[in-house]
Amino acid sequence: MQLDQASTEQLREWESALSAQYEEFKAAGLNLDLTRGKPSSEQLSLSDAILDVLGHDLSNETNTDLRNYGGLDGIAECKRLFAPVLGVSTDEILIGGNSSLTLMYFAAMFANHMGFGDLGKAWSDGGQTVKFLCPVPGYDRHFAVCEHLGIEMIPVSMNDNGPDMDEVEALVKADASIKGIWCVPRFSNPTGIVYSDDVVKRIAELGKVAGDNFRVFWDNAYAVHSLSDSAPELANLMDACRKAGTENSVYLFGSTSKITYAGAGVAFVGMSAANLKAFKHHLGMTQIGPDKINQLRHVRLLQDSNGLAAHMREHAAVLKPRFDIVLKHLNEGIGDSGLLSWTAPEGGYFIAVDTLPGLAKQVVAMAADAGVKLTPAGATFPYGKDPQDRNIRLAPSVPTLEEIDRAMQVFVTCVKLASVRQRLG
Repeated sequence: MQLDQASTEQLREWESALSAQYEEFKAAGLNLDLTRGKPSSEQLSLSDAILDVLGHDLSNETNTDLRNYGGLDGIAECKRLFAPVLGVSTDEILIGGNSSLTLMYFAAMFANHMGFGDLGKAWSDGGQTVKFLCPVPGYDRHFAVCEHLGIEMIPVSMNDNGPDMDEVEALVKADASIKGIWCVPRFSNPTGIVYSDDVVKRIAELGKVAGDNFRVFWDNAYAVHSLSDSAPELANLMDACRKAGTENSVYLFGSTSKITYAGAGVAFVGMSAANLKAFKHHLGMTQIGPDKINQLRHVRLLQDSNGLAAHMREHAAVLKPRFDIVLKHLNEGIGDSGLLSWTAPEGGYFIAVDTLPGLAKQVVAMAADAGVKLTPAGATFPYGKDPQDRNIRLAPSVPTLEEIDRAMQVFVTCVKLASVRQRLG
């Protein structure tokens, strides 16, 4: 289907056939959901041994009574397990509760309102406007944190290597009120790309040219979530920062939300010793200590880096067939027609597609009318505003294989029908 080469008569024939197919889908009473990147029940069951792994044995290497208060930065065994995931040392990591988003929110709030201890004052000190760079398409919850804290967001474009670093560097050099940048560096949400070594190096050097107390918020949510052992690796940001002398300019985040139980995992943040000192001081005002028993459960279940890798291969075995179905429908149903472009990620939880300009909202609405829920168009941009109305995020992790197959039939039909109608209009 090449719209630019079709006659009006041919377009009308396509519109008629596609409309009939679409009405059949609407009449089928479907109720399918591709909205959120959550682990499926099948994936969650991979970690069910965590419920019994402790028994009554709470022994640990420091002989700490894990049932009690204290241990704000987590237990040593858990630090040792997850420090390699972030690429930091064990004295540069804090293990928290179940949510990395909570740690990110605290980090942004502390930086914006409370400051960095010996490293400097709060971003908002003196009432200045605080701005953040937001690579797009990106993660809607990152944008929500900024919006909730009153931080102005500046979109920057993404390419196959990561954020457009020429654009990023020009912006931070020109405006000292830009205090941070959001990054999902491996299997980025939603495009699934992996930042190149050069992009990682240039991000590490931003601390040299940005305003005071600039921070990279490095949300490495999918650090170990590859679909195969051959998936591209990510360069170590903290190592690059040490070489550049900018180790105080980065916060690194991760969690087990898509490794063990999404609602009962552990989250962690990595940062320099100076940053960690200030962060722990502020965090200590909000809690006396995390759930150390849950941290020990994760250590006993996953054991070490090899155990973690083996566990993630089981996740990949569940996820990859779901991704394959989505890509099969896109390749066979859309192909090189030019109606849609998409990524073919080698890990993570999402596939990003771009419709023809001006059609994303229409496609999402049409799919909803046919019983297929999609993430709202615009969600992958700050303030929910995609200037070209093109990007849609597909999340195939939760539905069954049969449900994904059916949902993608509907989606492809909606894309074709909306595109033909736009051309006719």
